[in-house]
Amino acid sequence: MPSRVPISDELRSVLGSPTEATLLDSSPRSRVWRVELRGGSRVIVKQIADGGGTGPDANARYAREVTALRLAARATRPTVAPALLATDPASRVMVLEHLDDLGAADDWMPGYAESLARLHALTGPADTGTLPAWSGPTAADAESFLALAKALDVPVPPGVPNELAGLIARLDPAPHHALLHGDPCPGNDLHTAAGVHFVDFEQASLGNGLVELAYFRIGFPTCWCAMSVTATPLAEAEAVYRATWRGLTGSDVPGDLADACAGWLIRGDALVERAHRDSVDHLARVPAEDFEWGGVSARERLVHRLGVVADLTRDHDHLHALGHLSAALAARLMQRWPALRPLPTQSARPRY
Repeated sequence: MPSRVPISDELRSVLGSPTEATLLDSSPRSRVWRVELRGGSRVIVKQIADGGGTGPDANARYAREVTALRLAARATRPTVAPALLATDPASRVMVLEHLDDLGAADDWMPGYAESLARLHALTGPADTGTLPAWSGPTAADAESFLALAKALDVPVPPGVPNELAGLIARLDPAPHHALLHGDPCPGNDLHTAAGVHFVDFEQASLGNGLVELAYFRIGFPTCWCAMSVTATPLAEAEAVYRATWRGLTGSDVPGDLADACAGWLIRGDALVERAHRDSVDHLARVPAEDFEWGGVSARERLVHRLGVVADLTRDHDHLHALGHLSAALAARLMQRWPALRPLPTQSARPRY
């Protein structure tokens, strides 16, 4: 067993003695092992990494994940996350229930949508402050989006700046308290015999569940595996989510899906992986360079999002002008770079 597996004596007293450990694939922000314990049982050991020496950030991510897992434990029959078995805050270590993932499968979206809705419905106003509020688009994002249109010589309809200001206000997370995963992507979901379970809650927050339901339409914006979901699979996934939410809360999902999709559209940070976010204006890079993440380019992601927002806002009371601008921007991108490909359509669940 590699000596670097961070199981303290205190954890050993709770869990028993490890006999074998396997280092698993994970992001640079964490280290994860599958650990065999004496007696034959298995657990997952996860340690939040320093992330380049940013100790306070690592501590915050650890606290978020532990808090989110404890909130997620409210779900029973079936559960929606692995059980948190033990923690070692000094080493930023958590020990989790081991779950057997069934792997890639067709028709994976309804089960994913159901578990996502069940996760979101676990929290309410009484949980305010237990996790940070969701961080939505800002005025700076709106300015970058308008600057992109100017750089591509696409006229901005007069109403767009006011529409973007209204969008940002409507996306304020304050009135909403859904338990958001923060990065609900293939690879962070385990499809088990008992249903879908989510892992890696380092970016969990409280907000409106629509911003994660929007992943189906907008192309999984925080994910390496950008994909297009349309027609029957899209309608079925969204219907399952809304029905599950309604059954658990007694009310319809609040908010506007068009707002949620438009919010993802104007965020340049949603074009790059997490390690590169909060660094530069990524929308400003698009006219000069096309950069890839997960085999899909930034321009390809952007064309997809523009098309989604244009389709959703044709008759929208508050985003009509933005819809016109989105359609014009999509056309300009395809005119300048006609080799841009549509996002892949995934029938089987992608594998990291």
